[in-house]
Amino acid sequence: MIEERVKQLIERYNEVSKKLSDPEVVSNPGEYKKVAKEHKHLAPIAEKGAEYLKTLEQLREDREILKEGDPELRAIVKEEIEELEEKEKQLQQELKVMLLPKDPNDDKNAVVEIRAGTGGEEAAIFAADLFRMYSKYAEKKGWKLEVLSSNETGIGGYKEIIFSLSGDSVYEAMKFESGVHRVQRVPITETSGRIHTSAASVAVLPEAEEIDIEIDPNDLRIDTYRASGHGGQHVNKVETAIRITHIPTGIVVTCQDEKSQYRNKMKAMKILRTRLLSLKQAEKEAELAEKRRSMISTGDRSVKIRTYNFPQGRVTDHRINLTLYKLNEILDGDLDELIDALRVAYTNEQIQQTETTA
Repeated sequence: MIEERVKQLIERYNEVSKKLSDPEVVSNPGEYKKVAKEHKHLAPIAEKGAEYLKTLEQLREDREILKEGDPELRAIVKEEIEELEEKEKQLQQELKVMLLPKDPNDDKNAVVEIRAGTGGEEAAIFAADLFRMYSKYAEKKGWKLEVLSSNETGIGGYKEIIFSLSGDSVYEAMKFESGVHRVQRVPITETSGRIHTSAASVAVLPEAEEIDIEIDPNDLRIDTYRASGHGGQHVNKVETAIRITHIPTGIVVTCQDEKSQYRNKMKAMKILRTRLLSLKQAEKEAELAEKRRSMISTGDRSVKIRTYNFPQGRVTDHRINLTLYKLNEILDGDLDELIDALRVAYTNEQIQQTETTA
């Protein structure tokens, strides 16, 4: 019952508040940071919960008054009860959202991998368009973007581009972008004016820190080689490019964008850690798959999630059947309306699942 859950959390909030002034906790930076984080998480729940409990108490008192015989007082109280019942419903809904289990990855930075799919050169150009879209979105959000690895084509496209995004709650905002993105337009390479359909896949992974994934150096095979350009010609005279193979999983990461071998190695290790964390989480998700199924994908890279239709100037997200006629704005990084709608749909789905299993 939500009332009992709220009471428990308010009690816990009060305990945590006392701990913040405990000399033993204050003198231990690691423990203090942990307690402060829990306090910050519980504070809005405790505030909203206290308002909810007060509303319930007022409702109980008013319902007791209704049992008395004064007609004039009963009429006033009856009107007040209607208002309080509406307030109770609203507060209960808000608390349901606040009490949902938090994704531990939401506060992490993200590594985004974009790969051209079906459609040849046009797919590579579309991959570049998606990279530009996310770059513009990151700029609006004040996030830092760093290209980790890229494989360009001759006319401004990307066969593959991998980049990191750093800032506040990056993964929480970007996690719904994983999947196949489809474009319908007349390619610049098309002379007859026919509309083509091309695709690119996007994978958004929570960036792994060293504390998340321990890598045994003995499990790695590291090769160096000379970086090459579009036509395969070597662009560096020294071996600055890095190829890292994680022997137990067979994951291979290459990086040649930097002129420094050390920088390429650091970037390659960041990608490797992130992919290993993703693999670890995928295994955990597989264990839970029978218990819960999510329509709003936050990680499936094989599902077609969105279509960008140039002739009609529209973008359609197939997971929530949302169509927006603002293609140019979205490609310029105006993604908030799309991402907010996905957040709402995902939250509602979680609430339904919680109520079903309760």
